[in-house]
Amino acid sequence: MEENRLYTIIVHSENFSGILNQVAAVFTRLQVNIESLNVSASSMKNVHKFTISCKTTAKNIEKILKQINKKLDVINASCYTDDEIFQSEIALFKISTDEFQNWVDTSRLLRGYNTHIVEVTPEYLVVELAGSGEAIDSLYKELDRIKCVRQFVRSGKIAVTASPLEKVNDLLDKRRKRYNIGPQ
Repeated sequence: MEENRLYTIIVHSENFSGILNQVAAVFTRLQVNIESLNVSASSMKNVHKFTISCKTTAKNIEKILKQINKKLDVINASCYTDDEIFQSEIALFKISTDEFQNWVDTSRLLRGYNTHIVEVTPEYLVVELAGSGEAIDSLYKELDRIKCVRQFVRSGKIAVTASPLEKVNDLLDKRRKRYNIGPQ
């Protein structure tokens, strides 16, 4: 039986409503859970970038890419391994000031994770950590152990490819040349 692995899929699409629903439906049909999802504008005008993480088999990834690439508004969908991308997440921790001040190694813990304090009030402080999912999980466990976390939120994974250009750049260049369209 084929083993599930963590994959990162990057989808570039035109910015039309409903495309997120169409992409998510592909995962639903194949019963693949999305672990992380981030959608934002890309470096190209009128093109949005979806960064999707999921645990599944290589066979399912092939099916997912094939189905997403068939969508009308999708320019390109590609799958990457961790060594082919640079990735990061951001997390915010709202921490009880009282509980946190009573713990002896507070500042050492925060410095060890290279966090940033973004808000301090008498009742709580808000700490930001940008980094790997593993680092975020680890800090959460340490803060949870001392029972000081009031709220916690994290972003989806964001990623850029390790190659100089994304695959979509080559694809768009070929389309422009084919249809004699200038750069956009």
